[in-house]
Amino acid sequence: MNDGLFDTNIPELKLFKKGKVREVYEVEGHLLIVASDRVSAFDYVLPSLIPDKGKVLTQISKFWFDYTSLICPNHVVGTEIDEYPAVLQKYRALLDKRSMLTKKTEVFPVECVVRGYLAGSGWKDYQACGKTSGVKLPPDLRQGDRLEEPIFTPATKAEEGHDINISFKEMQKMVGAELAQKIRKISIELYQKASLHALSKGIIIADTKFEFGVYEGEIILVDEIFTPDSSRFWPVSTYAPGKSQPSLDKQFVRDYLEGTDWDKQSDPPALPDSIIRQTAERYREIFRLLTGKDEL
Repeated sequence: MNDGLFDTNIPELKLFKKGKVREVYEVEGHLLIVASDRVSAFDYVLPSLIPDKGKVLTQISKFWFDYTSLICPNHVVGTEIDEYPAVLQKYRALLDKRSMLTKKTEVFPVECVVRGYLAGSGWKDYQACGKTSGVKLPPDLRQGDRLEEPIFTPATKAEEGHDINISFKEMQKMVGAELAQKIRKISIELYQKASLHALSKGIIIADTKFEFGVYEGEIILVDEIFTPDSSRFWPVSTYAPGKSQPSLDKQFVRDYLEGTDWDKQSDPPALPDSIIRQTAERYREIFRLLTGKDEL
């Protein structure tokens, strides 16, 4: 079982950037972002594909960009093929549901992470020193505990390897104090608005990350937003702090790989069909729950 799209190829366009999951092309002053069905874990792209994953990521982002547009403008120009330049019309089958035409921005070199619950690298940092990204947290918190208030914990954007958590002061040095303050405020407002919607659908957004850029002097939201690749989604029905939580996101793949003998230093193994199928089901389920739609 390895259905799905591994690579895109649009020879008429200049490839602007190739990420672990997306290809970004330049087209008539805009960027075309195409999400493949690749999946990455522990900084490696796995050889297996998750069917329709790129479509799910794009359609969830589309929903959230629209839902949060009053808090922060975003980079979306169009998501329907009919809105795209003529050169792209013959690629309808390739681009349908998994692409966005976007503004070309100057992107800040910071991952803007908001945590409402203690998990992932935030939990590891807390165990080591009682704080994460320089934010001191109350003593005796458990893995998965809800924080009194959401916290902003930026990280550097690594082209290779892990993103590294940094303090807010370090972020201020990188982008300037005033911009950093604005970005932190917007990030927390985005998280709070989305969290309320998700809770109404039975989903906890434990943490998430954003990317921002500048377009015509204005801060705008770019990349993806509140997807299973950029967020931790926990069902309210199974939430029980003190341990790792069942999830509807990429953590399912990470957990499987942690149980194998892969050393995370060499080429990653292929995923079994059952793991591929269950991962695809989780992505579809979170799309259905968050957007209220059955079809992509």
